[in-house]
Amino acid sequence: MNSTALSNTRLQSESMAVSPNKILVVEDERDLGRLVVMHLEDLGANVELVSDGQEAMTRMTSEAWDAVVLDLRLPGIDGLDICRAVRAEANTVPIMMLTSRDTELDRVLGLEIGADDYLTKPFSIPELKARVKALIRRSRQQSKGSDSEKGSLNLGAIRLDRRTRSATLEGADLHLTSKEFELLWFFVSSPDEAFSRSELLDKVWGYGHDGYEHTVNSHINRLRNKLQSLCPRHDFIQTVWGVGYRFVGMEVQ
Repeated sequence: MNSTALSNTRLQSESMAVSPNKILVVEDERDLGRLVVMHLEDLGANVELVSDGQEAMTRMTSEAWDAVVLDLRLPGIDGLDICRAVRAEANTVPIMMLTSRDTELDRVLGLEIGADDYLTKPFSIPELKARVKALIRRSRQQSKGSDSEKGSLNLGAIRLDRRTRSATLEGADLHLTSKEFELLWFFVSSPDEAFSRSELLDKVWGYGHDGYEHTVNSHINRLRNKLQSLCPRHDFIQTVWGVGYRFVGMEVQ
């Protein structure tokens, strides 16, 4: 076999060894759904479209996906209920939520129940593609890291277990979303260091871009509230004016 044939065989083998990403798009506006599918397929992914909430629930809980683009308003079961049910099964598939409601309450609620990110309609297709790519990349990095990183992490009264995705403060359970867990893990890994919002976006979400600070702010506020609800006497996440945030641990009492 000549060198060209060997090279082609090697490239074919490598291509077969790397499976394309599998993305589920849940959108009841057919034209928009097909548009999103078409552009996500440009990423080299296998993309499937469903338009009904019940079907989406079945597919998400019975199949493995690298990412889900989930509309908030769906016939049958809405996106919030689907997201809530999927996270209740400890399914950590990255979820990008789409919403036509531009209110802080809807955005915070979606993030609170476990969505990893959101976009408000109308949105930019390049932005959607970039953020879906970032979700998948971060998820795979975390998956690879879990095999090589420490499986547990302790800082004073805080205990984290990456294998079970569990967190406790002074022995009490912290009920965290997937992204809140990753944010807390990062903070506990680097106590007393100040990080800007851009740095947190890059390290925890996997992308850095001006204009996404609201994502960091929302998660910081919710994580801070959950920590203080169990331990109101200590300020774990401190604002460093002109910089960003710093995490300060607390000794076991």
